[in-house]
Amino acid sequence: MTARSVCRSALATAGLVACFGSGPNQVMAAEGATIIELSQIPCQFVQSENGIDHGFKSAKKADCESINERTGEERLTKSKVLKLKPGKYVFRVTNMNVPYELGFWLRGASLIGRATLPSVSGGGLVTGHTQDYEIELVDGEYLYSCPLNPTPDYKIVVEG
Repeated sequence: MTARSVCRSALATAGLVACFGSGPNQVMAAEGATIIELSQIPCQFVQSENGIDHGFKSAKKADCESINERTGEERLTKSKVLKLKPGKYVFRVTNMNVPYELGFWLRGASLIGRATLPSVSGGGLVTGHTQDYEIELVDGEYLYSCPLNPTPDYKIVVEG
């Protein structure tokens, strides 16, 4: 089954109105909000790193801190910058196989942005579970990451 047919099937099943992209970078619009699916594996979000699973192993936060100290900067230069229009979004985050509780944090990319741009965060994301984080984004630059499964700070640019 192709990514496009999976997308069409998901549209029909869930009553969604549009699909964009394919495979791990698939974005779907639903009920006025766009759903962006993100999968967390040890020390990274798969979609943010262009669908690449680096095969990192982590039993605790310190493992990812060490891995990201060695590889984070280079991985960020190759990572996907998410370019979005202003609007309502649901970041649907899944803990794929990280053996400890995770979270999600989306915020302005600068200190000023953190104070002036919308943000969303939360924890409680146990292995195998998915959680939605709703937010309305306005023009600006944002970062998202997981502080509990330390990941790089991936970038989002919102322009109208």
